[in-house]
Amino acid sequence: MVDTKVILSGWELDNPVIPASGTFGFGKEFADLYDINILGTFSFKGTTLNERFGNSTPRIAECTAGMINSVGLQNPGVEHVVKYELPEMKKYFHKKVIANVSGFSIDEYKQTCEILDKQDNIGIIEVNISCPNVHNGGMAFGTDPKNAAEVTKAVKSVTTKPVYIKLSPNVTDIVAIAKSCEDAGADGLSLINTILGMRIDLNKKKPVVANKMGGFSGPAIFPVALRMVYQVYEAVNIPIIGMGGVSTSDDVIEMMIAGATAVQVGAANLVNPFACKEIIEGLENSMNKYGIKSLKEIIGGAHNG
Repeated sequence: MVDTKVILSGWELDNPVIPASGTFGFGKEFADLYDINILGTFSFKGTTLNERFGNSTPRIAECTAGMINSVGLQNPGVEHVVKYELPEMKKYFHKKVIANVSGFSIDEYKQTCEILDKQDNIGIIEVNISCPNVHNGGMAFGTDPKNAAEVTKAVKSVTTKPVYIKLSPNVTDIVAIAKSCEDAGADGLSLINTILGMRIDLNKKKPVVANKMGGFSGPAIFPVALRMVYQVYEAVNIPIIGMGGVSTSDDVIEMMIAGATAVQVGAANLVNPFACKEIIEGLENSMNKYGIKSLKEIIGGAHNG
């Protein structure tokens, strides 16, 4: 028997496989397809203080080895999530979940996180700092170490649950931003978010998505994500949830050897709704193939040589 359990900030998960925010909704649709309680947990739909319709359509563009999305954080707002989605979730998912939070000002982040912190079926608050700071000329919080630290400190001041900061790869030095978040009190890090990309419609001779650019995800970005997880692991002493192009159980193991304690699966869920189920079912075979008895023992293994 192999041991697939991992621990995130004192929270033991049955396995490290976590559907990523924005690709799993609130889990309801997937629960109709299979028992999602086999998951380690999942990160639910990115939530903001107020309801958001999102960006104009079209929002999706296909790529050779991935996709571009520009959904624009469409969600019903935190009060709706607390009143309807989280209570309903308890009926089909019997573990705690990860709450993914976005905001356009420090105060928005604080208010949303403070509300979600009180919910008993939330285990970790994952703060997406890839949003534009409306009070600072639209520059994303996650592109500047000082801004990233400010968000982290603000959220930590109103929460009791572990706070994981989700980092943007669209930066010059992700290590500097990771360290600033750790120094500001982050309990863990999630990386990477999507890479900025675009496609052009050759017939119309204009960008495919209405917002011109969007987040590029899928298998093509896995080597970039792996590199960033590896670099950040060497610089910080807090857990990392790795993500970016993960689509197989071998990818999970590779990401963990680079330094991730757990792994999120994103775009693969949109291609195949059974992706996470199949990855979990394949973990034991992958572990046996590489002579791994316990996943806890391989975290950061690539740094031991």
